Amino acid sequence: MRILGISSTHDSSVCLLNDGVIERFYKEERLTRKKRDHTPFTSLLKIYQEFGETIDHVVLSSPSPNTSFDLGIFCEKVFKKPVKYVCDQHHLQHASLAFYDSGFDECITVVVDRNGSKCEDYFRESESVYYCSYPNQFKEIYKSFWKIDIGDQHLENILNSLRQNNPYGTYVCDSHFNITKVYESATTLIGEHPLENGKTMGLASYGEDSKFYRLFDDSIPNDKYFYHLEKDWHPAMPMSVFKKYDHKTTRKVTEENYQFYADYAFQVQKQTQTALGDLIEKYTSNFNTKNICITGGYGLNIVSNAYLIDRFPEKTFFFEPLSDDSGNSIGCALLLYHQLTQSPKKFNSLMTFFHGREHNIPQEYKNCDDDYIVDCLLNKKSVGVYNGLAESGPRSLGNRSILFDCRVKNSRDVVNRIKKREWYRPFAAICLESDARKIFDMGSVTSSEYMTINFKIKPQYIDNFPGIVHVDGTCRIQTIKEDHHLFHLLSKIKEKTGYGILLNTSFNLAGEPLVETPEEALNVLNSSDLDLIWFPKTNQYIEK
Repeated sequence: MRILGISSTHDSSVCLLNDGVIERFYKEERLTRKKRDHTPFTSLLKIYQEFGETIDHVVLSSPSPNTSFDLGIFCEKVFKKPVKYVCDQHHLQHASLAFYDSGFDECITVVVDRNGSKCEDYFRESESVYYCSYPNQFKEIYKSFWKIDIGDQHLENILNSLRQNNPYGTYVCDSHFNITKVYESATTLIGEHPLENGKTMGLASYGEDSKFYRLFDDSIPNDKYFYHLEKDWHPAMPMSVFKKYDHKTTRKVTEENYQFYADYAFQVQKQTQTALGDLIEKYTSNFNTKNICITGGYGLNIVSNAYLIDRFPEKTFFFEPLSDDSGNSIGCALLLYHQLTQSPKKFNSLMTFFHGREHNIPQEYKNCDDDYIVDCLLNKKSVGVYNGLAESGPRSLGNRSILFDCRVKNSRDVVNRIKKREWYRPFAAICLESDARKIFDMGSVTSSEYMTINFKIKPQYIDNFPGIVHVDGTCRIQTIKEDHHLFHLLSKIKEKTGYGILLNTSFNLAGEPLVETPEEALNVLNSSDLDLIWFPKTNQYIEK
């Protein structure tokens, strides 16, 4: 049984699920080269070219049904199957992917999102909490919405109706904003797109703590501090703005003016993660399970994820690596599959983290082995890694990575010149799992395979690896086990230097999607200061 799942808004994607196994996953931006591209026509055409009319079910996920209707008609014509729309259950699709990906038998899943599904055209999902168990139980135990101005009594009538239909749920609609939108206000302040909150997270570490306005009451934003405005750099999407600071909005954060912006970013980081933690504390206490999944766009916040682990040491967390909307094509396909089959079989999540199909490597590239690449790295050369399928999500996991020796003092400057990105953003590390616990304070965490958490580096190692230590003494890491294709490379780095660790960043230039094809990788080589590209599967390389 083949189920085609579609996520149609920003970061759009398609997933083809065959008897519960991912057969294809395409992210539209990788095919069109338009970052965060929506309406995945190109991806759907590739599915049709490969599989024709062999699809049994089509399910379409979008928080905005009006923008998905034409896409649904297209699918009905092409695949000759009726389309099941789940546009009124956006958070449920997020929760589905996180739960099935986690490997848990049961858990509490918390969805923290910017724009969920519309409800009655008057408000939209903000945060949702579900109790999840196999094969397909998703019991809604809390949901908050951000609202449109239509009158409090009308809203209360709608909420009462929801409560009557679902006796398990607690429904709250007390603000025009939500946790993610409060965070977004700091992103707006530095002139960035509302989906670029990762930049704000990097800047927040430069901030200083001080007394500030209380932005939340019981995890609900305080409306009096915020409003929505359209900005000239993105007029199609009203952005969250902190009222008192709007006149200070800039589109250029420099090493001379950054402190004010970093201080505000620090506050929204601190207060939003606390609001999320309070939600978890309040709505998990009545359940026996210690397993918690975090997803939705805010689930990519590695600083918050580390905070949650510290705050709840008795809990076992899973942070969905594909927690933005691109994962919802998988989530909706998995949910429909388990609804139809009632299968208790655990989902094999490995394919979730990789995209598309493999591409042929040109034969004219030079041959090499790990030793040659090690020598290049230790001679301060930057190495782009192109291996097999590309990563599905925004974090490089060694298939589309740029590697550099993180012991080099100016390594951040070198790689920033290659990437052409903001000066204040940190770089991640790729590290042998056996070395990670020596270098980083990982607490109860034993591995971090998908770069969803940041860790404090132990004081004695801060000066050893300047390339990957952020200003607050933390680093996002990917831990590597023996079955990873970079294990032998890192082991040889360890033989030479004492530790199996390198700087690792995504193989793309600022503002561009991750490279998908060998040709795109070559374009980066030719248009940047990157030194060479290594193809581990074929033991080949190309350099300038």
